[in-house]
Amino acid sequence: MRVRRLAAWTALPLAVTLGLAACGSGGDGGSGGSDSSVVSIQIAEPKHLVPTNTTETSGSQVIAGLFSPLVDYDAQNKPYEVAADSVTSTDNKVWTIKIKDGYTFHNGEKVTAQSYINAWNYGAYGPNGQDTNPFFEKIAGYADLQGKEPKAKEMSGLKKVDDLTFTVTLNEPYIDFKTTLGYNAFFPMPDAAFSAPGVLKDSYEQAPIGQGPFKMKGTWQHDSKIEVERYDAFPGEKPKVKNVEFRIYQQLTAAYADVLADNLDVLPTIPTESLSTAPSDLGDRYKTSPMSSFQFLAFPTFDKDYSNPDVRKAISMAIDRDEITKSVFKGSQTPARSFVSPVLPGYRDDTTGKSGEFNPTEAKKLYQAAGGPSKIVISYNGDGGHKDWVDATVNQLKTNLGVDAVGSAEPKFADLLTKVENKTPVGAFRMGWVMDYPTMEDYLGPLYSTNGSSNYYGYSNPEFDKLVKEGAAAKTQDQAIAKYQQAEDILAKDMPVIPLRFGENVFGHSSKVKNVEMDLFQRVNLVKIEAAS
Repeated sequence: MRVRRLAAWTALPLAVTLGLAACGSGGDGGSGGSDSSVVSIQIAEPKHLVPTNTTETSGSQVIAGLFSPLVDYDAQNKPYEVAADSVTSTDNKVWTIKIKDGYTFHNGEKVTAQSYINAWNYGAYGPNGQDTNPFFEKIAGYADLQGKEPKAKEMSGLKKVDDLTFTVTLNEPYIDFKTTLGYNAFFPMPDAAFSAPGVLKDSYEQAPIGQGPFKMKGTWQHDSKIEVERYDAFPGEKPKVKNVEFRIYQQLTAAYADVLADNLDVLPTIPTESLSTAPSDLGDRYKTSPMSSFQFLAFPTFDKDYSNPDVRKAISMAIDRDEITKSVFKGSQTPARSFVSPVLPGYRDDTTGKSGEFNPTEAKKLYQAAGGPSKIVISYNGDGGHKDWVDATVNQLKTNLGVDAVGSAEPKFADLLTKVENKTPVGAFRMGWVMDYPTMEDYLGPLYSTNGSSNYYGYSNPEFDKLVKEGAAAKTQDQAIAKYQQAEDILAKDMPVIPLRFGENVFGHSSKVKNVEMDLFQRVNLVKIEAAS
């Protein structure tokens, strides 16, 4: 499974003290703020806009407006029905999903059980190369859809009962299956999305057709903007604004300047350069809220330079998380010494033990004994506001380990992801994780399981895989958490990644909008936001 979004920005709270450089906005300069019908929101260039292929925060923000999930989550992170009328099971293995009547796609097609079955089969079919493909692995018949020449094109575990009902049979019981259904991999797609059964039209991604509160207005204007407009036939809660412009920026500093000038309405992440001044710059338009992001430094464990866990542990011990959090992030993030977010049941505040403690003397000894490389490269996406903390980190590594260390920026997050997916040498690399759904399993399975969808580092530990699997099949939440915690303890021993920081939403908005809210997934609530006058 894959994380609800590999986060492009320094995720959550960002902060540093580079003076705001003069720079223009992304895209075409935009329409200059909002009026009573248009709200502009900053995003980065999405990697994809197909529900089964969207796994990063910016694409997710757009998709969240175009589609309505089967379930969403309440204040206690419990799932409740949205597009679903009910999701039930007597054994956690065979699930019956009834969808609400009255939903239509933006082209007028009625949303039916088959709309979900078609979309899920498309996502699960290996040759389609969808990034969320592993999210379907628990469904019976998934294995037959994998490989160069799959045995089947449809999962045997999906069965239509009637136009509004279908059943999902899993390979084995999974206690959190209902919770997973809030993720965009499980959105439906219309018949119009396909040129033939199981074959997606090339044009669909440029103007996705969903069944959510907004519909596309025109097509995706790459590296510029994506515009959506309110879908009046939507049966759920109606948005307060008529149009949303997702404005694509290459630099957060440019977006911040536009928010200050009322030329951009919502900036979901305040740039690190501006955290110290943002409260006074924005006044009551400076906002914070809980969020699920996790920032970490990952290693290509298949590379001989980083294959020894002691090398990774030494690097961890050479990084002063507390100092960077204080000096760079102005205390707006929290040093991380665990592998799952504090927002979740089962979180423990220090699972890394000594490996997470700042101890430069022991770090250097361990690094030299383990034969660590003489040069450490930390790759990051240049469009995400990461330069300052990466610079601070490499300076610490130079001082504390006696090595050469440099930061290397890729222009876009999509570029960095493509390189690490292809195992192109990039050294160590920054990653960010925002949960797909609120369970410990979502932080463990996708990132560290041998076949995890976001395991870019080649990490594999059979005992870890076994414990995560046992947790997923547990009969109670307490039993599941106990297994997941045992699995997390294995990560602490192997350290395939270094936990750095947990974040919160730190965002700002123009004077032209109000009721701006952001959720645990780092998304602006597009239904609640409205014009200030």
